[in-house]
This record gives sequence, C-alpha cells and structure tokens, in this order.
Amino acid sequence: MLALRRVLTFPLRHRALTAAGGVLLVVALLDPSAAPSKASEAAAPSKAALPTRRMLPVTLAFAGDIHFEGALASALTRDPATVLAPVAPLLRRADVAVVNLETAITGRGTAVPKDYNFRAPASALAALKAAGVDAASMANNHGMDFGPVGLADSLAAGSAAGFPLIGIGRNDGEAFKPFRKVVRGQRISVIAATQVIDHPLIESWTAGPRRPGLASAKDLPRLVRAVTEARRNSDTVVVYLHWGVQGSQCPTGVQRQLADALIAAGADVIVGTHAHTLQGAGRSDTAFVAYGLGNFAFYTRGGLGTQTGVLTLTVTGRHVDKYVWSPALIHSGVPAPLAGTLAAQAVSAWNRLRGCTGLTP
Repeated sequence: MLALRRVLTFPLRHRALTAAGGVLLVVALLDPSAAPSKASEAAAPSKAALPTRRMLPVTLAFAGDIHFEGALASALTRDPATVLAPVAPLLRRADVAVVNLETAITGRGTAVPKDYNFRAPASALAALKAAGVDAASMANNHGMDFGPVGLADSLAAGSAAGFPLIGIGRNDGEAFKPFRKVVRGQRISVIAATQVIDHPLIESWTAGPRRPGLASAKDLPRLVRAVTEARRNSDTVVVYLHWGVQGSQCPTGVQRQLADALIAAGADVIVGTHAHTLQGAGRSDTAFVAYGLGNFAFYTRGGLGTQTGVLTLTVTGRHVDKYVWSPALIHSGVPAPLAGTLAAQAVSAWNRLRGCTGLTP
C-alpha cells in the first residue's frame, strides 16, 4: 500500500505511463525502488511543451434553400442523380457540404394550416447525396409542414438513406445534436436551428425534452448551450440558421444580435437562409458570418430570388483562411453556375451586400 501511495503522487507524465505501460509498470507499483527520482521528476516536460495536434485546412461548402416542387419534382421523378447536376461539382469538391432542406420528406400526414406546405419523396435525399451534399438542415418553417407524422417520416427517411438531417429530432437533444465529421484530423461540428416558425405553431413545432420537433433559435439559452458543448470537443463549430425577413437584403438587428451571442459562445462560422434573396457576408472579429444564402434549388418567379451560389470556406481550426463565392442563376428551379463577365459582376454585387451588415472582408 505504501508503494501504491508513492506512485499516485508521481507527476501526470508518470501516471500516463503507468496506464500505458502494461506489465512492466505494474511491477513498479509493487516495488518502491522503481519510483523515479526527484531529478527525473524535475526533468519531466511541462504541459506547454507537449506537442499539439496538427490540423490541415478543410473546405466547407454552404448553399441555401432547397425543395422539390414544380419543375424540380418532375426532374426528381426522372432521375434523382441528375437533378442538381449543373452545380454538383461545386459541392462535391468540398470536404463538407451543407444545405437547407425546406420540405418534409413524407408521403403521409396532413398539411398544417399555413400559407405554403412542401413535401418530397425520400428520393430527394438521394438527389442531395448524388450532388455531394453531406448533411441538410431541416430546422426551418417547412420542416414540419405535415405535422408529427411527416417529421417521423423525415427522420426515418434520413436514417434509411444514411443521410444526416440536422435541426430536427424526437426531442431537443436530437434536434440540437450537431452533424460531426472528422477531416484530416480536424473535427467539424454543424448545428442547425430556426428563428422562423409561424407564431401559432411555435409551441407545437419546437422540440422539447419529450416532444419531437425543431431546434428553435427562439430559445437562445438552449442554442447557446449547444454551441458551448460543441466547442469543447470540436476544432471548427458551424451554426446554420433559418432567420431574417423575407425579401430583405440586409440583416435585421435581431440577426446581428444572435450572431454576436453565438460567436461569444464559440461559433466560428454562422450561415443562414430564409430571406429568399442573398444577404451580405464577411468577418466579425474571429468568426465568419453569411447572413443569407438565398434560394438554391427552388421555384422562383425571377428577379433577386434567382440569384444564388455556393459559399466555400477554407478553415483551419477556428481560423477562416479564405472564402469564395461561386455565383449561379436559377433556371427551372436548378442553379446553373455563372462564368466569365457574368460571374465577376455577380461576385461584385455579392460583395456590395456586405455594406449593411457591419462585417468586414
């Protein structure tokens, strides 16, 4: 027992060796003469001198609102693998690609009384996978368009397809659970939440301890807790939000306050949708914020709603090394990348949107 007490007072390095050293160090526990001298203890390296885990740059791609209504529904029926073919190369080349899936994945349920209800078959997830999408947020004002039955079907479809759907769940723990992926040793976490839920539906659509639903950004303490928890075991923390005002190209004060709160909690990247038009993007202190990614694969009547693109960030841990906006224009519901002069003009217009955001390049 005396020998055991002496071993337990060794420095951290020796406790780690005891755990990893097998039979040889079990003998040391039984033989006090095997204990290191004071001189060897003094020579042990400090925590500051221990090597840190090396991380290599990772690319993250984000795009906006997707549903499979109108012409997209017909294209999905013909061949899910080709629905998003024009823009797929932009998504596939990223290490992690995330979009906003603004529809329930179900053929059942009853449409909830509201202005618009969207649904799509499970083949929609096959279309996303074929395009290089790694995960999709369903934390939006259409995630429960067909009620609890539609939500259950969406979760079952995601599980069957092996396709992560984030921001929804059988309870708030599942809804706020991040999508996680390790790329070249870098731990990426993506949390999804919505600040937009039709007022009469807020309670019934919000996930709780024993209630299925969406991750709600209206419950700021709960969202902050999710970010704080992800920060503890992630190198890069992303929050994908549904927020803002439809038709506005500038973020609201509420959006800016929420972004600040999430950055303070540990978010490195914040991206969002809902306005159905592009909003500005840029740096906010140590983080990167893209307030609005607009429509992506969506029916639209023209104008600003057809302007879209893919935002690609290169990140190393908490640092956003660079970002690229690859503009596209929606035709028959599908984004088609721009090139040449048209692309240059679209990028310039996108950069000008930063003017009302308080962000910097």
